[in-house]
Amino acid sequence: MTAQHPIDSGFGARSTAAEVLAGLDLEGRLAVVTGGASGLGLATTRALLEAGAVVVVAVRRPEAAVEVLAETGAEADRAEVRRLDLADPASIAAFAEEFLASGRGIDVLLNNAGVMGLPETRIGPGWEAHFATNHLGHFALANRLWPALAADGGGRVVALSSSGHRRSPIRWDDVMFETGYDKTVAYGQSKTADALFAVHLDALGREHGVRAFAVDPGGIMTPLQRHMAREEMIARGWIDEAGNVHPAFKSPEQGAATQVWAATSPRLEGTGGVYLQDCDIAELSEDDTPGVRPYAVDPREAARLWSLSADLTGVNAFRD
Repeated sequence: MTAQHPIDSGFGARSTAAEVLAGLDLEGRLAVVTGGASGLGLATTRALLEAGAVVVVAVRRPEAAVEVLAETGAEADRAEVRRLDLADPASIAAFAEEFLASGRGIDVLLNNAGVMGLPETRIGPGWEAHFATNHLGHFALANRLWPALAADGGGRVVALSSSGHRRSPIRWDDVMFETGYDKTVAYGQSKTADALFAVHLDALGREHGVRAFAVDPGGIMTPLQRHMAREEMIARGWIDEAGNVHPAFKSPEQGAATQVWAATSPRLEGTGGVYLQDCDIAELSEDDTPGVRPYAVDPREAARLWSLSADLTGVNAFRD
């Protein structure tokens, strides 16, 4: 198992991305943020820009993203908006080819984009949409961008997981939900897959100086919930009848803090393959206490998932 023990980072659940980055100069650093123009991704992009980084904002609707980012102020001149549809293998290949042609290295890849609460949806060759978009799309992207990640050493990959991973381990007997579809379980499996992706990428990448982390940002009201009915969110206790958000939810700036910390913190030098929560390394948990389920950081599960993902996508930067 991975070393899932807190390190007393000095930050916590209510820390913001700006607070995490205070005193850090990211000038000359380049980050790629998927879904970086809305919700949690936008808060992440803004924080990185304000700290001096160049941010490649990878989104499905570039025109809308340009308008949103123009509102960030002067830092927006360091934001490069590019089209990327994680549900479309051709779009992923085109994005990666264009970036690699620039000859630049990537200091941070933030796999932030995702979908949640979809009715049963199939994409490509019949892949279940949560697993295909949240996991397989980012898997293919990271592998295609590998030459840029490894170019200078010291790169980091951050995979956005969720406490939703507690809903399901990898369903090896029916990964694509060919029977008995359940959108909550499907989302949960995809978030477990995101965590396991980080575990195995770190194992493969560390000798090249590339480390990977999985992040639980906490509960945040963002466009991620757009597929969920208001009644469903009330039933889950996320909002009340008047539409007020439960006080346990974080702001986007607080939610962005853990992935920004994962991407930049000097405290994580020499570390990787771990699951982070509230700006620290999470504990293992098999009950209702905060933390990560052991199956989501199991190296054997991670290696098995990597092999399956490589077979499905036909992409593997580490293939012999």
